[in-house]
Amino acid sequence: MTNEPDEVVDAELVDDNHLPAAVEPTPTARPLVDRHTILRPNAPIPTTADLPTYTEADFRISEETAELLDEAPPENTSRTYKSARDQFEKWCRDNGRVHLPCTTATFVEYVGHLIRADKSPSTIQVAMSAIRSNHPDGQQPGMKEAREALRKHARGWAQRRTPKKAVGIRSDMLAALVATCTTDTDADYPKAARDAALLTLGWGMLSRRSELAHLLIEQLVIDNDGIHVLVAFSKTDQAAKGETTFVPANPDDPATCPVVRVRAWLEELRRQGITTGPLFRHINRGGTIRSRTGPRGDFLTPDAIGAIVKTRAKLANLPDPTRITAHGLRRGPAQEIAEAGEDPTGQGRWKAGSITVRKHYVEPAQGKANNTITAMRRKKAEQAAKQAGEADE
Repeated sequence: MTNEPDEVVDAELVDDNHLPAAVEPTPTARPLVDRHTILRPNAPIPTTADLPTYTEADFRISEETAELLDEAPPENTSRTYKSARDQFEKWCRDNGRVHLPCTTATFVEYVGHLIRADKSPSTIQVAMSAIRSNHPDGQQPGMKEAREALRKHARGWAQRRTPKKAVGIRSDMLAALVATCTTDTDADYPKAARDAALLTLGWGMLSRRSELAHLLIEQLVIDNDGIHVLVAFSKTDQAAKGETTFVPANPDDPATCPVVRVRAWLEELRRQGITTGPLFRHINRGGTIRSRTGPRGDFLTPDAIGAIVKTRAKLANLPDPTRITAHGLRRGPAQEIAEAGEDPTGQGRWKAGSITVRKHYVEPAQGKANNTITAMRRKKAEQAAKQAGEADE
């Protein structure tokens, strides 16, 4: 035996039946190309090595941003979409199908169900949008087959149905509506003043009911010759860039003059201690304006605007008052403007080149004014009158 120290050897003790796992080789980077890839000359082929490395921070949003995302969409859109989604979910449940995320086959079958029920193309389109917008990005069902089925249905629908259009509130009808806004009692005066202002201002600005419902006192600038109205956002201005519309006074008829009527309503608001905030508000039976709670707060809803117009139409004993809606405040003046040879696009805040304006206002007015049969009869009448005059000589 020697006194030299034992040699230490690095080793690993292992069970004979469990050898150490082999080290996996580093995977080679895979190319990232498909049939849509376009490579410029001398450009390298992209690979998985070029992909960024994401962390949790790339997927988190702040509490403030979450609150913005959770803010309610426009009231009408939210209610309509919720109803459409609820109906789809019930149909899926009744038919043993998954509603979220649904398959393209389920989506197409539901569209077919709506078509067989002879729903209007616009109703089906809303349902399709509501369902798809409820799905996470990348999980929406395909649209191609459903869109084609809807297109065929729309053609047949157009042949079978006559579109229902709102009755346009013309100048004489506006006068009749405003004439109902008179009262001998102090308790009824605030509603009369409010409704007269609402009718005349809405008519002069060719307003949508939602625009009237969202107006603020601060958004009006009143001069003797008219009112400048800032429409902060609208159906065609979802980004809320804002647009100002000038509503001219009507000195020839103070009863329907928006300047007279809006000033009277603002004076009543001041009398009740209100100088800022919503322009059109709820009024109780005693004629008092009280603050309200709820998502709308002190604002009238678009439905309430519609109810005011319908109530005044009944009081005015207009023919078939059930067909008169708040949209008539937009349609009526647009028709009169077009018939006078002018374009209502700007006054009504339609998009430039709007197909709606051309199809529903300008072209009908031009067809009426330039009708060839009317022109023929007029020429015949002129010729007959000329011949009769020559015979008398």
